[in-house]
Amino acid sequence: MNVIKDWAYKNLKGDPVIWFIVFLLSMLSILVVYSSTGSLAYKMMEGDTEYYLFKHSALVMLSLLAMWVAHKIDYRYYAKLSRLALWLSLPLLLFTWQFGTNINEASRWITIPLINQAFQPSDLAKLALVITLASMLSKRQKSIDDFQKAIIPILVWIGLICALIAMTNVSTAILLFGTCMLMLFIGRVPMKYLAILMIIGVIAGGLALTFGQRTGTAVSRVQSFFDEDETPFQAKQAYIAIATGGLTGKGPGQSDQRNYLPHPYSDFVFAIVLEEYGLIGGITVLFLYLALLYRGMKAAAESHRAYGGLLSAGLSFALVMQAMVNMGVAVGLGPITGLPLPLISMGGTSQLFTGLALGIILSVSRGEIDDIGSPLANNFKAKERIKEAA
Repeated sequence: MNVIKDWAYKNLKGDPVIWFIVFLLSMLSILVVYSSTGSLAYKMMEGDTEYYLFKHSALVMLSLLAMWVAHKIDYRYYAKLSRLALWLSLPLLLFTWQFGTNINEASRWITIPLINQAFQPSDLAKLALVITLASMLSKRQKSIDDFQKAIIPILVWIGLICALIAMTNVSTAILLFGTCMLMLFIGRVPMKYLAILMIIGVIAGGLALTFGQRTGTAVSRVQSFFDEDETPFQAKQAYIAIATGGLTGKGPGQSDQRNYLPHPYSDFVFAIVLEEYGLIGGITVLFLYLALLYRGMKAAAESHRAYGGLLSAGLSFALVMQAMVNMGVAVGLGPITGLPLPLISMGGTSQLFTGLALGIILSVSRGEIDDIGSPLANNFKAKERIKEAA
């Protein structure tokens, strides 16, 4: 036991509570995904019911590895990398809109050659935009009232990325836009400029609904949500799962609705959590996400740099807001979306980018890298001193 503690102390830096929450949710993810994919694996993989278990477990381990690598790097380095990733995401989003791979009646993916793995460019764009926005806001704090120099570049990036994402994924674009609004508010952007951003968002959203691929689906889901006489099939099955789960649930692997509920391993995985682990399990998961938000905001508050604070706050909001939307949809508090539950839903590259985001939050929570003798830290410090002297 002492050996494990010593290894964790040396290798797992940053907020230990965040590490604990991520490990708990990751283990729950493996259990729930294995339970909810049993029937699918039996049909699709000729009786190999462990296929998705091993695949998902490997992706969970990969996301944890990405999280570990990301937290070892000083968070200040991500600012330059994010701008490159943001420029790269523009042609990828355009390509996805026109030529993306259609999965579950949505063209949101690009299939990576050789490994034959689906990649969702919006995941890259979301992470890059939040990091870039944190960098831009922190550099413009002294001139935040200058609309032309400080605000316009920020508004252009937000409007462009959110509009391109909305062409194929309206719910993700709306959630990202909301995250950006919160970051601008935290970054002391005047309210009049936030109002301008809202107008830009409405215009961009209207264009996306006009030319986008999922306009009809988005409109029909909103109409179904407000129509008391029409409950979508997915929602009905989710309600049955929740109702039969009761207070303590049916137990791990004992779900019945996994055989009827569409996508019980991704969009509606929280319904399976409630069915198997009951209201107690559902509240525990909710508490873990709220604790994750609190610890992310704590890291933001304790950061000595505006960039670090905005970065941790933005990434924490993005992850937890998505979790809240997913859970809200499962229990009938919002229209159906295609948003997965971070850290729990089965996914591909989305899990990898979730791990990267959490690793960056941990990098902020550990502070600037100041290990004596570290070439990376010393090189960065030397550049910082040169800038200050200039």
